[in-house]
Amino acid sequence: MLLKHYYVEKIAHSSYILAGDKECAVIDPRRDVDIYIDEARKMGLKITHILETHLHADFVSGHVELAERTGAKIYMPESNNATFQYIVVKEGYAFDMEDMKIEVLETPGHTPEHVSYVLSDLSRGEEPIGVFVGDTLFVGDVGRPDLFPNRAQELAEKLYDSLFNKLLKLPDYCEVYPAHGAGSLCGKSMAAKYTTTIGFEKRFNASLQIKELDEFVKALTSNMPGVPDHFARSSAINGNGPLPIYKLPKMKNMTSDEFNETYKDPNTLVLDVRSYFSFGGLHVPGAYNIDYTGNLPTFAGWILPPLMNVLIVAETYTIAAATSTWLKRVGIDNVTGFLQAGMHQWIVEGLPVDHIQQISPMEFEKMMEEGNTVVIDGRDKIAYDEEHIEDSINIPSPDLRTRYKDLDEKKNIVVVCNSGGRSNMGICILKQKGFKKLYNLAGGMKGYLAYQKRKVVYNSTKE
Repeated sequence: MLLKHYYVEKIAHSSYILAGDKECAVIDPRRDVDIYIDEARKMGLKITHILETHLHADFVSGHVELAERTGAKIYMPESNNATFQYIVVKEGYAFDMEDMKIEVLETPGHTPEHVSYVLSDLSRGEEPIGVFVGDTLFVGDVGRPDLFPNRAQELAEKLYDSLFNKLLKLPDYCEVYPAHGAGSLCGKSMAAKYTTTIGFEKRFNASLQIKELDEFVKALTSNMPGVPDHFARSSAINGNGPLPIYKLPKMKNMTSDEFNETYKDPNTLVLDVRSYFSFGGLHVPGAYNIDYTGNLPTFAGWILPPLMNVLIVAETYTIAAATSTWLKRVGIDNVTGFLQAGMHQWIVEGLPVDHIQQISPMEFEKMMEEGNTVVIDGRDKIAYDEEHIEDSINIPSPDLRTRYKDLDEKKNIVVVCNSGGRSNMGICILKQKGFKKLYNLAGGMKGYLAYQKRKVVYNSTKE
């Protein structure tokens, strides 16, 4: 028996190959499945099983394409949303793969149809050696039960039962293989380690120290992070059966003139993945800005209209191609063009540009003294509650798509986030709504707090 782990950084997704001597299974595959096919070929194995713990919400899975290309069977819990062929697994369902046994536990809570796969290596013993838990149990955390409207209470109670009456009954030495790690919004506060054991989580997982059902439900249904738009969309796509990547539109290299003509189409948007300060200097009017080095897929899935054609602005073709892959992982499939000569050629050819004014903490303080300025904190409520600028208003940047109506466009609006990227994204949304007097606090809260400390040091030295 050999277990291989695959991790997708920005969406913090874990998938696995479970290999024997002749065949192997893939557990919770990502959308771009070549990595599993290539690995199986390299090991001389046939992919025969595709195990899904649930219909994933935060990314589009590769189960359908992997089955099509390998002939493997998909195994997953029964779901009313699923329209493709699969083998239904329920509590107690078990099958052998060479000298390994996989047994199913129904573990709903994160989603209504969730299961876990308990693994035994029969060549060494019949006791469970590991469990693929999907999004039920994480390293240092548990799955969130609030993704389905009006079902949080019900699913939190089911999650409690799945954890305390099923998974935690497994041996303490049993290894835990979750589908996500730190940074995923499928939980609240996951640790960075990829795997753990049942015994370690019993002792040190904060959520598992809450033994009373009512307290557990309250903790898992309050003060949770925001839910990105693409969660519901990805779940539906996974149920309907995602289109194989090879059937999706190809990204075309475009001259500035081609790009300019194409983006005038009302069904087309421009996504610029350069840094916020590069974007602020000059960009294609009306473009969205999501920095490639940040959490690109989550925010793209959150704010971009999913059915529109997407044109990419990036420093290089390599970054643009990687951006296209990230977008497909969150169900944005129509990436149709790339500005091949970049913004330099665009401006040299006299095409229109727009700007976002980036201001320093010193300039920001002067604006506040002069008045007629509103400060919008574009971070989530958890970060805002920890520390924020006095009198700022907390509107997470994705929410500006609707909450822009609460703002007075006659006032100066300064948007702030942690370091400057998410606030720039929020300003793009406000610009599309017709706001003009917009400013991004460069460096965000990090820069602002550093400036405040410098002032304290300077003043104390002066005294």
